Amino acid sequence: MYFKSFTDEKLAQNAYLIGCQRTGESIIIDAPRNFDHILKIAEKEGLRITAAADTHIHADYVSGARQLAVEFGVKLYLSDEGDENWKYTFTDGIDVEFLKEGSTFTIGNIDFEVWHTPGHTPESISFLLTDRGGGATSPMGIFTGDFVFVGDVGRPDLLEKAAGIGGTTESGARDMYQSIQRFKKLPDYLIVWPGHGAGSACGKSLGAVPITTVGYEKQFNWALQINDEETFIAELLREQPEAPVYFAEMKRLNKKGPAILKDEKVRVLTTGEDLEKLAAEEGVVVLDTRTATIADKGLLKGSINIPFNKSFTNWAGWLVKYDEKIVVIADRVEQDEVRKALQSIGLDAIIAFADPSLLVGKELTTFETLSVPAFLEEMKADDTFVIDVRNAGEWNNGHMNEAEHLFLGKLREADIPANKKLLVHCQSGARSAIASSILKARGFDTVKHMSGGYTAYENLQSKNKE
Repeated sequence: MYFKSFTDEKLAQNAYLIGCQRTGESIIIDAPRNFDHILKIAEKEGLRITAAADTHIHADYVSGARQLAVEFGVKLYLSDEGDENWKYTFTDGIDVEFLKEGSTFTIGNIDFEVWHTPGHTPESISFLLTDRGGGATSPMGIFTGDFVFVGDVGRPDLLEKAAGIGGTTESGARDMYQSIQRFKKLPDYLIVWPGHGAGSACGKSLGAVPITTVGYEKQFNWALQINDEETFIAELLREQPEAPVYFAEMKRLNKKGPAILKDEKVRVLTTGEDLEKLAAEEGVVVLDTRTATIADKGLLKGSINIPFNKSFTNWAGWLVKYDEKIVVIADRVEQDEVRKALQSIGLDAIIAFADPSLLVGKELTTFETLSVPAFLEEMKADDTFVIDVRNAGEWNNGHMNEAEHLFLGKLREADIPANKKLLVHCQSGARSAIASSILKARGFDTVKHMSGGYTAYENLQSKNKE
């Protein structure tokens, strides 16, 4: 058996390639939308992709299953659990086998047994793998998708918070408790291959280690230590992070079928005038992907700065609307990767790229970065409005009394007084830089953010007490 995992660091999402070396057949489990790198590895290993399987209708990224089926004719293995609201509707003309509890399928000499593991979502399934070609007669491990993670389990509140499906949070939590009781009966030696790692919003305390075992999780996963259902539900729902607004769109796309990507070229602008003209069009958002330390020295008016790093995809999903056309300012060497990152969450309407050199000589806008002492001094003025853009958990753990809590992901629509100088902070300074660009894009004249964020503020407070 051939096995290899792949991680999209910007989404903390895991995909898996499993192949039978005797027959040359292979399957991708929870395939990303951009899977070219997986195909190259398969080809290098002498494998052909014959199948793809999804553990559930994903909410945090666009599945590559439909693209694989249409472009390469692979067979899909998809869940048939859940009620009518949780059925795939894009499967006409595609080779699909729908799976329920107890279903089995085979790739070469590798067997997969399906477990229905609801909780994160009603249709969630897991796959037990047995390498019959290697002589095994019992499973080696389990692909858990968003059911069990390293140190955590999937959150059940996304359907209600992000997708607006009322009443599903508590029922999902109860389903999760029952699924976990069954999981705990598995042999300790089984390997657990989760769908996500640290950084995903599909749980609240995911570990960074890529794999685990059933036995290890029995010992150290908080969710497997609680044996009372009501206590478990209360703890599971406590302090879950904000549900990204783009998750609702991901659910819709993955249920109905995402658009098939074609090898189409995106326009590359050659003049600053063309950039300004496009930026002024109705329904266009300009994403500046440069680092904040560069962007704060000069932003195109109306643009939003989201640096192209591990957090880029998440904040783009929060801040870019799906009916907006996107112009991206990015270095030429990064433009293709930026495009893939946006497409991974269905932000396909990229109409142009612009190299940062096109900003030279144009009328730009800036925001200022303040040290903690300077920030605190400016807070004393009556004409200032202090904004804390951290998440709710961070705010609840401690905040400045003078600050107003306005979460970054909702800042484009937040109600903010027009006649104030805006002082912005987050935990480290990274999110407040994004927030500052949003506020400048909204037309606020004076925007300043705090270097080092609330962490630097707390450190200064502690030092002053010594």
